[in-house]
Amino acid sequence: MSEHIPTYQLQAFASYNDAPTEVYFPDYASVKPRIPLDRPYRGDYYKISLCLRGRAELKANLETYTITPNCLVLATPDVIKQWLHIPADYETLSVFFTKEFITANNAATGKLRFLVAPTTYVLSLSAAEAAGLAVSLRFLQQKYYSSTAERDNILKNIINSLLFEIGALYEQQPAPLPTSKPRSQLLATAFKQLVQTHSATARGVAFYASQLCITPKHLTELVKDVTGRTAGDWITAAAVLEAKTLLQNPALSIQQVAASLHFTDQFAFSRFFKKSTGLSPTAYRQAG
Repeated sequence: MSEHIPTYQLQAFASYNDAPTEVYFPDYASVKPRIPLDRPYRGDYYKISLCLRGRAELKANLETYTITPNCLVLATPDVIKQWLHIPADYETLSVFFTKEFITANNAATGKLRFLVAPTTYVLSLSAAEAAGLAVSLRFLQQKYYSSTAERDNILKNIINSLLFEIGALYEQQPAPLPTSKPRSQLLATAFKQLVQTHSATARGVAFYASQLCITPKHLTELVKDVTGRTAGDWITAAAVLEAKTLLQNPALSIQQVAASLHFTDQFAFSRFFKKSTGLSPTAYRQAG
């Protein structure tokens, strides 16, 4: 999938001093992102945001989240993101940092499970929790734009403290209620991860069932039970996401898009796309 959906480096956002960047604290009032956030993309970085104002919609790994004030937003490397709506009054405190920053400066990353396997990408905080986090982020912002000789070391220590503060917020969230089918939940999660990896080339339920060593019927039933959507729906949604991303590249013909997604020909691809979206590939491209 990564060959179809662009993966942006932190430098695509950062412009402070035009220097190689491990950490970036944007001033969105003066600098706007230079990439199309309304199209699916991955980022080779971590990002932590606290919403201060506005109501936005984010799709992360096919899940749609509504972001309102006091929401903590986490973006981890390789997650597919797409901003469905960002209002003019949307305001956040945000910090970006690279995977290399974490590796080099935080030996305790293994204890920060939310960075490795977040339970959610948008965490709703209480007013008091959000206020406390805002204080930490504003302190980081102040030091980021300072010019002291020890600026880099100061930033590293503040971010490390910030990560533990956020880790504590994740850990204190109410535990999920026990379910009668914990194995089903694990299989559904594994299925969705497989879909992210293989949907560009494998669109049959049987393939994913074989990867999970269960029958297609069993997979269909458990995914529907756990997520409310069928396995086929998840596969189609991921394949359509890949297709839309490719169609947004005017340099690719419909035939090339079809070949990239392993359809037998462009007519089979067109039928699949129109059935899934209501538009032909050509009409979708013209509308975009």
